[in-house]
Amino acid sequence: MKIVVTGGAGFIGSNFVYYMLDKSPDNRVICIDKLTYAGNLPTLDKAASNSHFRFVNIDICDREAVFSLFEEEKPDIVVNFAAESHVDRSIRHPEIFLQTNIMGTQVLMDASLAHGVKRYHQVSTDEVYGDLPLDRPDLMFTEDSPIRCSSPYSASKASADLLVLAYYRTFGLPVTISRCSNNYGPYHFPEKLIPLMIINALHNKPLPVYGKGANIRDWLYVEDHCSAIDLIIRNGRVGEVYNIGGHNERDNLTVVKTILSILGKDESLISFVEDRKGHDLRYAIDPSKICNELHWNPKTDFDSGIKKTVEWYLANQDWWEPLLERSKLN
Repeated sequence: MKIVVTGGAGFIGSNFVYYMLDKSPDNRVICIDKLTYAGNLPTLDKAASNSHFRFVNIDICDREAVFSLFEEEKPDIVVNFAAESHVDRSIRHPEIFLQTNIMGTQVLMDASLAHGVKRYHQVSTDEVYGDLPLDRPDLMFTEDSPIRCSSPYSASKASADLLVLAYYRTFGLPVTISRCSNNYGPYHFPEKLIPLMIINALHNKPLPVYGKGANIRDWLYVEDHCSAIDLIIRNGRVGEVYNIGGHNERDNLTVVKTILSILGKDESLISFVEDRKGHDLRYAIDPSKICNELHWNPKTDFDSGIKKTVEWYLANQDWWEPLLERSKLN
């Protein structure tokens, strides 16, 4: 089986590449990545030595290049991780997010239709649902929750989701969509909350926390996310959306304090900063559908997952140090 993984030099995409090469070593994995600031080719160094892996430097918006690759490889499955995904950047430059996240998705689906792809899977986000109140812990997002976007990023992802479902209904493209909660783990780009806090703490720099740090996220260890997507592309029902959550809700301040505790650093490093525009209050995923239909459950609780993540960053300084200037963090 041939699997095209777009955005495979990014955080979740690279973890999925390694997961699939390890779990299904007979499959061929073709990785597409434009290598924007968040795409890091050295992340795939270990995969490059595998004869069943191929990397191609392509922009998914480049119709000619994408169609040419699909004609050459004739993939069975396409898993689309490729996306501009940083909310703050989407507020500053929304046009970039609309182009990549919507138009790039269209190009990939057109190529999938033209070359008989057996499953097109769109990796989305729980952010398309908007947010939930902090004082209602009983409320959670289900696949039937209304779309209520708060940022250009989430709006671009929701638009792509709707386009994917339209291609299923109009053209019969065999699609699935997954909407996940916040991921963490190895190869996470340094501008995101958890790696940023780890790196700043290691350098005894201030740890910037939006508002009062009360915003709550459901944290999902990236390997658990990869296992869920693997199940969906193999056994998920065509035309369906599956929520993937970690059952690990934490407010941002608790996450930051946990990292400081693991590193033996003082909480005086925490620096509260002006809140983000339109900052969502709480995300909480109900993953009952994928649990009941595909018998998936997350294996990694937050306390063990965050320790593994901190240990990975301590052991892989040579991976993240070159990225600091690119992410404008140092």
